[in-house]
Amino acid sequence: MTRTTYQCPCGAHIEFKQDLEKERGTVTPNWQCKDCGTPVPGMTAEKIRHQHPS
Repeated sequence: MTRTTYQCPCGAHIEFKQDLEKERGTVTPNWQCKDCGTPVPGMTAEKIRHQHPS
């Protein structure tokens, strides 16, 4: 299975859960880039959240 990755506009390479940060104060999980706080698309973030470094 291929890994899901996301290139944030700030230049950060998001590949694992530790690269994401949950937006506070929301009922449903909204994920952001840990470096700059830019929102990460929901479906992409959910896939990344379940990946583990090999």
